[in-house]
Amino acid sequence: MAGERLGPTSHAPRPTPCGLRWPGRVTSSLHPVAREIALLSNPTAGSGHNEQAVDAAAARLREAGLGVRRVQGRDAAEALELARAVVADGVEALVVCGGDGMVNLGAQVLAGSDIPLGIVPTGTGNDTCRQLGIPRRDPRAAADVVVAGRRRVIDLARVGARYYVTVLAAGFDAMVNERANRMTRPQGQLRYTLALAQELRSFRPIRYTLDLDGTVREVDAMLASVGNGESIGGGIRLTHGADIGDGLLDVVVVRPVPKTELVRIYPSLFRGGIVHHPQFERHRVRRVTVAAAGVVAYADGERFGALPLTVEVAPGALTVLAP
Repeated sequence: MAGERLGPTSHAPRPTPCGLRWPGRVTSSLHPVAREIALLSNPTAGSGHNEQAVDAAAARLREAGLGVRRVQGRDAAEALELARAVVADGVEALVVCGGDGMVNLGAQVLAGSDIPLGIVPTGTGNDTCRQLGIPRRDPRAAADVVVAGRRRVIDLARVGARYYVTVLAAGFDAMVNERANRMTRPQGQLRYTLALAQELRSFRPIRYTLDLDGTVREVDAMLASVGNGESIGGGIRLTHGADIGDGLLDVVVVRPVPKTELVRIYPSLFRGGIVHHPQFERHRVRRVTVAAAGVVAYADGERFGALPLTVEVAPGALTVLAP
């Protein structure tokens, strides 16, 4: 689509698009002479190299003629407060520099508005960027996506007043995530692999109660995941095939398998091979309540709280800058 300036800032909910399919509806483009964007970072994110990535992204954005307002929170809570303030002040776009947790923060601020979210990934998993096709290893290349200004409208998943972009993990996957978050090394995907191996030693199947658009089902399973997107943990495609723009959630259940079998099939998770396993089942719904004793759920790598939790799809709730 031909380039045009970002429209005026607006915080009013927009009409919900119907029948939207990823890669999503392109709504407009950002012209390089747009007024000002905010570049938000968290110094505790990005495994120590976040500042270099922010510098590189800011330099590329300014080279392209964009006004850049750099904003840095000392922690996630301050970053959220600053993001809300800078958006209220009237920037044309909010660009977060960090991992999936920073993307999640941006979603809380921008859900239901027409202000787009840009992403410069520096995190461990970067699953949102993986889903959207945003370059994950080069901050200048990610900044070029912002410069191009191609807007896409995507769904979010909502838990109460809180949103997530990718997958809510509520079982073995969540326990692996919680263990990995406590580890300081190694970095990258290897951390999740080691956390999985350690968690596997003591794990037992979980008894779930699922309310799937009003149909209640009880099942013993290794995990129950609710996907808006399709991967967690740096490309583990538990909800492979989930469409981030179809107005539905993908609820995936993996019924009990021997531990040796889980180890055997683990490599196939990165290719989405789990969908072919006989113990895999999928339900596409608009609303689901997941209940189980003693399980803490994670989404976008962030701790969302203990089950039971109710997840609803929020169709077309977020505008992103993506290829």
